Amino acid sequence: MQDDILGWTEWNAHFDGIEEISSPSELHGLLTGIVCVTQAATQDEWSQILNTLNVPTLTAEALESLTNEAEDVAHALSDDELDYLPMLPDDSHLLGERVRALADWCAGVVLGFGLASGNIRKDEQELIEHLQDVAAVEFEDSDNDEEGEESYQELYEFVRLIPVSLSIGRKKITVAESSLLQNFHAKSRNQEVAVDPQTVVEMFTPHRPS
Repeated sequence: MQDDILGWTEWNAHFDGIEEISSPSELHGLLTGIVCVTQAATQDEWSQILNTLNVPTLTAEALESLTNEAEDVAHALSDDELDYLPMLPDDSHLLGERVRALADWCAGVVLGFGLASGNIRKDEQELIEHLQDVAAVEFEDSDNDEEGEESYQELYEFVRLIPVSLSIGRKKITVAESSLLQNFHAKSRNQEVAVDPQTVVEMFTPHRPS
């Protein structure tokens, strides 16, 4: 199955069911958004990042998978071949499931990018808005036809390489230099943080239907 080729089966097994994350695809988007701004995080740094998002402690195997995928994504985003691929279920899954996963992935990219930086370069606001628009897409039963499938493929190709555009030409900073771990270190010191991470989350969270 294509799922196995892309790594979805293993990824889904590791990260499905985490209440603090909408879906494994959102986690991959979050990872991608972060890697647009920073160098690939270490396992310890990923533990700290997830701690700031109140995600329960992962198994060692899941944490290793997350770290390895971030390294692969970092390479793909810097590759001239433009072969970056979101982690999404393949076409053996129902169209509605794939549409929701794509929306989750877009939301994750926006959130990860905002948490890591919040600094938008010239002309990038439009790219962020495109991701927010797709993150808000709702699937209707009437969309489950050939036209709906074509629309999904168009959306997929439209947003797939936006992270490449967000990443190219950007000087990558270390995770320690980013705003990602401010909340983690603040909690460790039991002190207030000058920049409230929740503010950043609200700024970059798409307006998604309830």
